[in-house]
Amino acid sequence: MYLKISGGILMNEKFIITVGRQLGSGGRIIAKELAQILGISFYDKELIQRVSAESGVSSKFFEKADETAYPALTGGLLTDFFQDVFLSNESLFQLQSDVIRKIAETEPAVFVGRCADYILRDHPRAVHLFISANIDDRVERVAKYQGISAEKSLALIEKTDKKRASFYNFYSNKTWGAAKSYDLCINTSALGMDATTDFVLDFIRKKLNLK
Repeated sequence: MYLKISGGILMNEKFIITVGRQLGSGGRIIAKELAQILGISFYDKELIQRVSAESGVSSKFFEKADETAYPALTGGLLTDFFQDVFLSNESLFQLQSDVIRKIAETEPAVFVGRCADYILRDHPRAVHLFISANIDDRVERVAKYQGISAEKSLALIEKTDKKRASFYNFYSNKTWGAAKSYDLCINTSALGMDATTDFVLDFIRKKLNLK
């Protein structure tokens, strides 16, 4: 049984929420808010540290390969783990996938990106979300957060979305952002961040029959 924490709700069954997102859509913000409201674990960059700790592989290799879909060698020597052996991005992805499955078996959690919806596609109690937003809102949000110009913000959005799509499509054999790949796709520009969070939370509660 999972006890209620501040702002959370009582959980007696494990469940999983996965969140795919366009850069600047507010998807990560919503994912973290959902985890806080529901009183469950949140994994984004935190996942890299956990995989590193459990595998013995330096986090810098996972950070370098993070949501990058190239099966080429990482180009880094893992002297702390396998002397004189290189790990491919596919090997790093497998290590990460194993930890995602392990977490899903032991605790309720929210996962951001990293093909978690595909990795956990057979989980009996999961909700898979994709968060998007209008490009003007995304450019403004990224520019403000990163402290960069609108032009640089747009370039970063295009580069990051391309990388995320390539990663997802390569490892899942599905299409990043396509409605059929998720339970719910939603545009934060339509309702705003707070109302979108409320809408998504209501959807999750109804789909999983949470009280």
